[in-house]
Amino acid sequence: MTRVGTVILGVLLLAACEQEMNTQPKYEVYETAELFSDGIVNQKPQPGTIALGDLDRQAALRDRPPLTRALLDRGRERFNIYCVPCHGGAGYGDGMIARRGFPDPPSYHTDRLRSRPARYFVQVITEGKGDMYSYATRVPPADRWAIAAYIKALQLSQQVPADRLPPGIEPAAPSASPSPSTSEAEGGS
Repeated sequence: MTRVGTVILGVLLLAACEQEMNTQPKYEVYETAELFSDGIVNQKPQPGTIALGDLDRQAALRDRPPLTRALLDRGRERFNIYCVPCHGGAGYGDGMIARRGFPDPPSYHTDRLRSRPARYFVQVITEGKGDMYSYATRVPPADRWAIAAYIKALQLSQQVPADRLPPGIEPAAPSASPSPSTSEAEGGS
């Protein structure tokens, strides 16, 4: 190829770079569009549309896993990460966040919450309740079940009569737990 041919090829290649991809035709969010009968660019999803991954998440929330030691261990690990800051290590609602002025979450050891099934705690983790926001984007469905199983085990552990404890183990007095009536009135989990 001659020198002139190389220069011409270089000029043509540079000219092709002038087509900017960011100026391609497209609709902006609040712009009207003749393409749609109602003229609105942002269209609602069609009825029956399912978001990617929703079926798997719904199945994981619907089907309770079997209660195993591994599930409880995972539940304790996740509970310590996500729940202890507010609810405290034993679930009395005396976590560090509550001690620093945030509204007290309910104790898991009230009659109202002891009578709730594990599914209730999964639902609260998923949707939030009262001052507790949803953890649906932070805690996968399988971990929600693990946390709920651990909460139920924690509730049972705090209700063992002193005469049923092994020799040498004294019942622990709960740390400064909020009064059940105050926490329940606030609409916590």
